[in-house]
Amino acid sequence: MTAIAPPVASAHRRVRTRSEQRRQSWVRRAPLLPALLFTIIVTQLPFLVTLYYSVESWSLVRPGSRHFVGFSNYVQVFTDSQFRTTALNTIIMTVGSVLIAMLIGVGLALVLDHKFIGRGVVRTLLITPFLIMPVGAALLWKTTMFDPTFGFVNFILRPFGIGHFDWISSFPLGSVMIEMIWQWTPFMMLLVLAGLQSQPRDILEAAATDGARPPAIFRELTLPHLRRYIELGIVLGAIYVVNDFDAVYMMTHGGPGISSANLPFYIYQRAFLGFQVGQAAAMGVVVVVATIIIATFALRLIFTSFSGTEEAA
Repeated sequence: MTAIAPPVASAHRRVRTRSEQRRQSWVRRAPLLPALLFTIIVTQLPFLVTLYYSVESWSLVRPGSRHFVGFSNYVQVFTDSQFRTTALNTIIMTVGSVLIAMLIGVGLALVLDHKFIGRGVVRTLLITPFLIMPVGAALLWKTTMFDPTFGFVNFILRPFGIGHFDWISSFPLGSVMIEMIWQWTPFMMLLVLAGLQSQPRDILEAAATDGARPPAIFRELTLPHLRRYIELGIVLGAIYVVNDFDAVYMMTHGGPGISSANLPFYIYQRAFLGFQVGQAAAMGVVVVVATIIIATFALRLIFTSFSGTEEAA
């Protein structure tokens, strides 16, 4: 009996230890449960409803037209030429705006990384566009900057013979992209500036002492260090810009035609202007699934980069 007792007591202790660990784990997670429940209610339940609507034909202008159609809405999505056009507009808008904003953000971050008189004021002014509401920013560019008669852009270009040019009508997609670039450049700048300020200064000083020139130091030392920050900024910016609705709606209404419409605006048109709820729901599901797939691969690449940097350190 004495030989059997110690193993039994040890087993009881292990059971109590596991039970205590599980209890402590739930105690730590308990404060997060309300937020998790709120997230599920706000995001997952509407998505399930959207999935349900996507397999039905439902026109809001025809009472009693709602019926099950299976995957025919998804077939219409992939055969819709306007959907392909707006998808291409979305890709051009997202890739162009994010990359240009990142390039400008890197340049501004390099400037702000050096000390000069008034750096705090300049930094605050450069951050300001990101703090403006998207609707307000779109109206600002539509009425104050791009207005054919009173716009600031035409006022600047008037000495060069451009006085009453309608930028939004002539270049709708480019006008929307300029507004997005203006609003998202501060976000990219802040991320890159955080990366620059986290770089060890002794390495840069050692490289300069060895005779390396600033362009070589930036190319060989600074840029590899900033890679993960740049990748993170591109992914986060793309996730937000691809869902941008405010700028398109307030500046161009997707026109002329659908030349400046992106996927969120086209889905809005199908649902609330064309009254085809089933088709709009199917488009929304396709866009969400495609965004999740692309974002998953991009985030996995970023996390791999971060973990590799930490292991090397």
